[in-house]
Amino acid sequence: MASNRSPTVEVQPPAITSPMSPHQSIRSSHQTSSPTGAVPANIASLLYTSHFLSTWNSRLFEFGAVLFLASIFPDTLQPMSVYALMRCAAAIILSQPVGHLIDHGNRLSVVRLSILGQRGAVIFSCACFLIMHTKNQVLSTEPEDLHQGVIFGLAVMAACIEKLASIMNSVSVERDWVVVIAGENDHARREMNAKMRRIDLLCKLLGPLAISMIAIISTPVAIWATLGMNIVAVGVEYAFIARVYGMVPDLRRQRVTETQDRTGYHEVGSNSQGTTMSNPISRFSSSLLFYFRHAAFLPSFSLALLYLTVLSFSGQMITYLISVGYTSFHVGLARTLGTAFELSATWAAPMLVRRIGDIRGGIWSLSWQMACLAAAVAWLFIYANRTMDHPGAGVNNWISATGLAVSVALSRVGLWGYDLCAQNIIQEEVEPDHRGAFSAVETSVQNLFELISYSTTIIFSRPDQFKWPVVISIAAVYISGGLYATFVRKRRGHLFHAPPSHCLCNKNEIDTRA
Repeated sequence: MASNRSPTVEVQPPAITSPMSPHQSIRSSHQTSSPTGAVPANIASLLYTSHFLSTWNSRLFEFGAVLFLASIFPDTLQPMSVYALMRCAAAIILSQPVGHLIDHGNRLSVVRLSILGQRGAVIFSCACFLIMHTKNQVLSTEPEDLHQGVIFGLAVMAACIEKLASIMNSVSVERDWVVVIAGENDHARREMNAKMRRIDLLCKLLGPLAISMIAIISTPVAIWATLGMNIVAVGVEYAFIARVYGMVPDLRRQRVTETQDRTGYHEVGSNSQGTTMSNPISRFSSSLLFYFRHAAFLPSFSLALLYLTVLSFSGQMITYLISVGYTSFHVGLARTLGTAFELSATWAAPMLVRRIGDIRGGIWSLSWQMACLAAAVAWLFIYANRTMDHPGAGVNNWISATGLAVSVALSRVGLWGYDLCAQNIIQEEVEPDHRGAFSAVETSVQNLFELISYSTTIIFSRPDQFKWPVVISIAAVYISGGLYATFVRKRRGHLFHAPPSHCLCNKNEIDTRA
């Protein structure tokens, strides 16, 4: 689609009078104006740049806030715990209004609001962190000081706004804009999904690494660096996303929001007469009902359930690795190894999907993850049974932790492979006018399971008890696999069969083969 092409004439899709079969995919009526359906490089590069800046600054701030609070309140974990809890709670409780806004608002206005919300909240948070740090250094103020508490409360509120704005941006771009820009070109959409996830994973690795290196020099310098990067990024993001919007006529089309959707349900947030519900509780209940009854529920819920885990190279598992003798170098090496496998999934999964389709690719990816984590828990229990008083117990714990780290790193290939397959399925299944509402409920469920994962290490807080959160995490993965297997069984009539011997097959033919 060339950027100088005149806007296409809007053609209304024919009315659909009966619900679609659950075996059929709901496809967007929006199509790109390009005759071939390919996504032009200039549009893709602008979108990827905007997404990179959004993700980079989000990851940078998310990890940087932990370092800043640890420096400001060095003798207590309570502020950090409250901060993380409130951010997670905001995502659980307030995601639905965000989804409602995504579905009903002008696409450009919604994304611009998310950009301003993210950057403004981070800038305000950095100002709070600088005040609290200066107050501690100059006045030797205790954490219990009233003024410090007020400023901390404001920082928490800003963090909640940043979290919600980040959800708004990611859902809008990943679940809606990508589908509209790619149109009916499945290959282009999958490639865009893979590249967007690749950007996410790179930012997840490099963002925390960058802010950590700056924080080594000075915490205030790191805060100023975070603030400066957000100020510089906001203008570029704002301009680039507007250019993408201007180049894709389908993004500018008015969306129908007060008609009955194609599955036979009335619009989420509307009553039977089609008027918008003003009661937020009614809208939230309607969104939940829509989500749990949707054909894409099982793939989505299975993906959300994978967030109930301590088996990732983040705070909980890193704390355990350090407790058994890992140094910062070993932790960095483990994280790098894990990220390398995660990135490999963004190349391997698209190839797998082209070969066997999204649905089968998902079951293969989850099976790989389950197999790797079964090895992880076996390794952990075999080598971690000795008590600390037993000779060689420290070595055994170190070996146990290393086996766990390697198995978890390998499992990330399956995790992110399934993530991409589920993303493709959800994009195809969910109706265009309800992508925001569906994805917002999914985000709430993800954050709920993430919150539960934190509670497992609060209950089993000692390093020698870490095996129990591991068992809970692996149980969640196996339940996820079981739920997705149910979806595959219903959709295809069976779970596995040998891959086709001929060359690449049409996805629809593969997915519907009984």
